[in-house]
Amino acid sequence: MTTNLLIITALESELKRDSLPAGVQIVYSGIGKINSALTTTKAIHQYAPHQIMNFGTAGKVNASLHGLLSIGKVIQRDMDAEPLALRGTTPFCPRPNEYHSAGQFICGSGDSFVTAHDPWLHEQGIDVVDMELYAIAAVAYEHGIPWTSYKYITDDANENSANDWQERVNHGQELFLQELKHFLG
Repeated sequence: MTTNLLIITALESELKRDSLPAGVQIVYSGIGKINSALTTTKAIHQYAPHQIMNFGTAGKVNASLHGLLSIGKVIQRDMDAEPLALRGTTPFCPRPNEYHSAGQFICGSGDSFVTAHDPWLHEQGIDVVDMELYAIAAVAYEHGIPWTSYKYITDDANENSANDWQERVNHGQELFLQELKHFLG
């Protein structure tokens, strides 16, 4: 089966399948980079998409931001193999350390729920943090498929993040559906 657009979202609580227009495929990856990498790879083989779009929730590092953001760059925030390589860099790996798309904001992906200030995130200019996008972008890159991503800010990446995220996990759906409608033309 071939599809023009494949949406990858971690959880159905973030974006309900029945809210999508006819003909748009969605897969739910589950939380984290490994789940996202496996699901993205499997979905590429199943659907042969021309474009991958990720939608999900995020914690904000840049205090001035809110709402739905279009992501233009993603880096891996939890790869820390120093002194073999700088944080964010996988040692001895020929693949890029960052992946780019058409958006304007920077996302740092990692397999941890951010609940405290991390100076490194600010030093890198990271706007939001998530747990899936880096893996999705890396797999899309390996398969030569363009990707876009929209992140809805649910929390302030602080000690209240878990409660805030649970309260707001589904608040970005309508904003994303407006962007999707615009994207589909």
